[in-house]
Amino acid sequence: MYDLEDLVWQNTNPNHLWALDKLIISRKLKYICGPTGIEVPKPGYYIVRPCVNAMGLGLGAQKMFIENTTNHLPLGHFWCEWFEGRHLSIDYHKGKVSLVVEGYKNEDTFTKWSKWEEIDDYEAMMYSIEFPEILKEFKDFEWVNCEIIGNKLIEVHFRKNMDFQWENTVFIPVFDKNQKPPSDEYRYVSYPENNGRIGGFIK
Repeated sequence: MYDLEDLVWQNTNPNHLWALDKLIISRKLKYICGPTGIEVPKPGYYIVRPCVNAMGLGLGAQKMFIENTTNHLPLGHFWCEWFEGRHLSIDYHKGKVSLVVEGYKNEDTFTKWSKWEEIDDYEAMMYSIEFPEILKEFKDFEWVNCEIIGNKLIEVHFRKNMDFQWENTVFIPVFDKNQKPPSDEYRYVSYPENNGRIGGFIK
């Protein structure tokens, strides 16, 4: 996936790169957020992560209780209000929904997901999965991938979800060579990434 992201950054019009900055997206959507150095409006739990992260995978993200000042946060990071709900990754092909998958993970990690699975009940969720209005200038792009938590857009990529490139409906990340598949229905694919993943079980 990193190679694909690298191509995106090399070939995307600089005027469009604002959509890949998670802080700018959050501000445009009027979330409670700000960069390192800006005080939070009230004490509470916030998500803290890099404004831009070409490697993705939740690298650098953490949930933090912040009292007021944020000078102690890493430079290049931002804080944002904490959202609850199902985590969806949605592929749009020229503005039309092409794939919707839901991610599952333990609460103590942002990088080691347990499973991603294609879903088709999204219309029953009361979630809006139409192409986001904030991204309307990119509606004709070949591929746009959006991640949402609950009904909140949190991240944008100008590529599709490569975890489902094998026409699979389930992707289980593998971090340990001794990890066993859930059943004989799954097959292993080598698919290393920077979060320690070595491959995945797919079906």
